Amino acid sequence: MCLAVPGKILSIQEGADPLSRTGKVSFGGVVKEACLAYVPEAKVGEYVIVHVGFALSVLDEAEAARTLEYFRQLGEAADAEEAGA
Repeated sequence: MCLAVPGKILSIQEGADPLSRTGKVSFGGVVKEACLAYVPEAKVGEYVIVHVGFALSVLDEAEAARTLEYFRQLGEAADAEEAGA
């Protein structure tokens, strides 16, 4: 199973080659560098879906918030299951 996670772009580093475009992306406070070559339209402050270090698409803030809420709920369900075991 693969998982892509929404993150907010904090900064973008442009290179001479469009394939070297990267950015700092925040995943709930954890900041990682991601390749932004596949989303040349992405801007600072926007949300992107990132899978194994590559941003695959831009999504709006409401959709990012919904997805992050689902992840939070999954974590709570896992915690409850673990506590009951």
